[in-house]
Amino acid sequence: MSGTGSTLLPSPSIAVTAIEAGGNHSLALKSDRSVWAWGDNVTGQLGDGTNVSRSFPVKVSGLTAVVDISAGGHHSLALRSDGSVAAWGDNQLGQLGDGTNTSRNTPTQIIGLASVRAVSAGGNHNLALVGDGSVWAWGNNAAGQLGDGTNITRNLPVKASGLIP
Repeated sequence: MSGTGSTLLPSPSIAVTAIEAGGNHSLALKSDRSVWAWGDNVTGQLGDGTNVSRSFPVKVSGLTAVVDISAGGHHSLALRSDGSVAAWGDNQLGQLGDGTNTSRNTPTQIIGLASVRAVSAGGNHNLALVGDGSVWAWGNNAAGQLGDGTNITRNLPVKASGLIP
């Protein structure tokens, strides 16, 4: 075995604190607040800077201080301790929330969100609960799943309607 393969495996002394299953990929959040991913990577949903599928966990590039994770159909989300959110993977329907439809194989900052307390990834859309209790959504909206009263797909977060009196 070459020495390079062993550096990709997570340290057994750092416990996994959360797991998520996506369409054909998986995520693990470790106690050191790093994120690890494995499985299908055709759209970069493993976040390791490649589009190579992996049958073993690899560390997601450039993420620190992660407190929550969520895996979508072909994309992934990470919530950081400062309330910001990063996304990576498929972006054909704006599910990375960066204002583009360009897929990314490393994490990118979601634009327009702050003080996020929780995230949830759907097949091709996402939700974020922010500190004031409002819910924001982005990505595919063909069935109205963003809750903004339209069926317009969004590549930036929009506020869901009617949840706050």
